[in-house]
Amino acid sequence: MTPRRRGPRPLPMHLTLSASVLTTSPAASLAARNGLISWNSSVAPQAERLSRALHDVDADAFAAVVGAEAGRRLGFFIAGVRAYHEHPWRRSDRTLDVLWRSGSTSLLDYGGPGLPLLLVPSLINRSYILDLGPGEGLCSWLRRNGARPLLLDWGEPGDMESRFDLDAYIAHRLLPALEAATAITGAAVPVLGYCMGGLIALSGALARPDRVRGLALLATPWDFHAGVLSWNAALAAVAALASRPSAPPVPVDVVQALFASIQPGNVETKFRAFARLDPDSDRARTFVALEDWLNDGVPLVAGVAVDCLHGWYRDNLPARRNWVSLGRTIDPGTLDCPVLVALPARDRIVPPESARALADLISQATMIEPAAGHVGMVAGRRSLAALWQPVLSWLTTLE
Repeated sequence: MTPRRRGPRPLPMHLTLSASVLTTSPAASLAARNGLISWNSSVAPQAERLSRALHDVDADAFAAVVGAEAGRRLGFFIAGVRAYHEHPWRRSDRTLDVLWRSGSTSLLDYGGPGLPLLLVPSLINRSYILDLGPGEGLCSWLRRNGARPLLLDWGEPGDMESRFDLDAYIAHRLLPALEAATAITGAAVPVLGYCMGGLIALSGALARPDRVRGLALLATPWDFHAGVLSWNAALAAVAALASRPSAPPVPVDVVQALFASIQPGNVETKFRAFARLDPDSDRARTFVALEDWLNDGVPLVAGVAVDCLHGWYRDNLPARRNWVSLGRTIDPGTLDCPVLVALPARDRIVPPESARALADLISQATMIEPAAGHVGMVAGRRSLAALWQPVLSWLTTLE
């Protein structure tokens, strides 16, 4: 039986948020008309112009128009969620050889005679974002174009991993996987890290420079206080939960709610747009594939949550040059291998300013700036030209 979709997760939060915002819009519109809303300073000039423009507009008529539009938007949002739940597309399973395994983590081998490439995804999402199709994603495309992708699949934390912190994942999962990758040819291999996986890969590259031929860092954060982040309170709350003695992993819905708080209206907007798509179109199928991946998250073990939310987001240890991993202070400037840094221009998860701070520390870095978002860069409709081809071109320079 095909599992029912539960997204966008957490669904009750998104439905409640959208309904509450939209149904109170008529009252809020009157407050805006009368200059009674305390706007964020960044939009104060626009708010003042809006208030002046509405000054002579009939209040009741204006509220009625706003209410009608709010109802229309809520209807399209609910229709989009329903269309997503009912869409027939499902990701098919693909069997890959397992080159190495420990605990819940596996190193998936795409095969081929080409140069092995170790791909390191984030710990909080499923690895198949790097082969979303399957057979149509980054890993499969690289395989068809001469590389031998080795995808590090973290899996869902088991009993052993539930006691891990970030260093344990690097020492007991990443580094052994790197050894397995280099054992194929007996030579160092390129390593590609995506998002949080980029920082994990960076630590591994500094720990074993003799095993890393080149390092690609895709949408990898460094300065966690750069850009606009409005979720410090939410981060603190989740970190407090994870800091309790013997704390269980942070549930998927809590992690999803945390990231949704970056742009609270984004989910409603994209599902309203999806409601208007032809369900048989490529755009609709891509949307469903990406949403299925987003909603197929994994719990974040407590030790990693504390390391990331306290050490990275709260204390900004990487940018302050105080992040210590595996006993060494992580300094990207000491990398002596070729480095590719990809900064997606429309990233809302890792602000470009955050990732650029990392690129600026690596003198030999080649930097690209795809016109895409955080996820669209690796798995969107424009990812071939935006990222896949530049990554392949960079890999050919390492052969």
